[in-house]
Parts: sequence; structure tokens; C-alpha cells
Amino acid sequence: MFSVVVPGRPCLTDIIAVDSHLNGQATKFAFTIPISASLSDIVVFMLPGATLPPNTGAAIYAQLPDPTTGEPSDFRFVGALANEKPSGIFTVRPQGRAPRRSEAEEEDDMLDEDTAVTGVMTLGISIEEAQNIAPQLASLESERPSGRTSMALVSQSPAQKQISTKLLAQRIIGNAFNFLASFAENENGQDVVPLKSFQNWWAKFERRIEADPSFLEREDPNAN
Repeated sequence: MFSVVVPGRPCLTDIIAVDSHLNGQATKFAFTIPISASLSDIVVFMLPGATLPPNTGAAIYAQLPDPTTGEPSDFRFVGALANEKPSGIFTVRPQGRAPRRSEAEEEDDMLDEDTAVTGVMTLGISIEEAQNIAPQLASLESERPSGRTSMALVSQSPAQKQISTKLLAQRIIGNAFNFLASFAENENGQDVVPLKSFQNWWAKFERRIEADPSFLEREDPNAN
């Protein structure tokens, strides 16, 4: 169902099923990957024709040797796949290793891969509920350097998308109402808002979206 590509090596297909709970089908898998000094990012992808059950994702975990003792460390979440995003690039750089290397060092490592092996990494793939993977993705994103985003997305169910769209519309309307209410004038018992006020709100709204695209997602998007 899954395969892995490590730069400079053949495509890995020797996946091992380690657990099964979902209708008798395997839900946890593992790859064993020798570590070299050049190992930093890997590609994980779903094979053609493979699909995940509805409202689930494939969480990706890496277990690396402790740099001091050489013993296996705890599994670390590095990203996820979904039916809508069946492949991704994931950073599995051993903790405690320098994040950037010169081009000459990288080329030397690729030419002398066998002598650069420093241990074995276990790459775990776990099919889990999307709602359980989402918080892990959010936590992973918060740890990334500014400007970097995850290559893997976990899809939401149609109900979740509908709620999210409805809430977004409500917050846009609420933002407009709060702004325009102070410009309303009473004419013949009716509250009337000048068209110019609406134009001013729209111009201000566009500027704020450009400056902070996520402000509507926060709890108080109507604050001016």
C-alpha cells in the first residue's frame, strides 16, 4: 500500500505489517532504513490504486537511534498522507545533527554511502482517524521554521468542511455588521447605511486579509 524513496537509493517496497484492527485489515506498517550522514528527507507515497478508509489518514513516524547511546529513541511524528495528498516529502533528520551541510559533504556521503551508515531508522506508518492526526499536524507546523509548511494534508469529512465554511461566512458577515452598524442612520423608521461606508469596510477588509490571512480563524475576528 505504501512505498518509500530515500534519495540516492532504490525505491523501498519491503514493508512489514505490524498490527491490524480495522475490519481485519492491517493498520500499522514499518520500513527499516539504514541511516547515513546524508539522510535528511525521504519521500513516502501510496501505491497506485491504494486508498485509505473514509475520514482517516496515514500518520508517518520515525524512530531514530539516540545520538549518544545508539539505542532506539521514541517514535516521532513527522507528517501524514491522505487520499487527497497521497505523497509527501518528510524530514527525518536525526536529532542533534547539524541541519545544513555543504554540497561537497553531501556528494562525498552519496559516493561513500556504505561507510557513512550510523544506525537504523524504523519508519512507521499508522492508519488513524483524521481527527486524531490533525492536532499532531498542527503541533508539527508550529515547530517548523517560518515559511515552511507541511507537504502532507489530512482531509476533513464533508460535514467538517460544511461547518468550517458556514463559520467562515458568519465571521465575515459579523465583521461587516460590526463595522457598518456605527454608520447606520434612521430614515422613516429604517436603519440605512450609506454605500460609501460599505465600500470603506470592503477596502479595510481586503487590506486586513492581505496583512493577516488567518485573522478570521481566530476566536475574535470581528475586532477592529
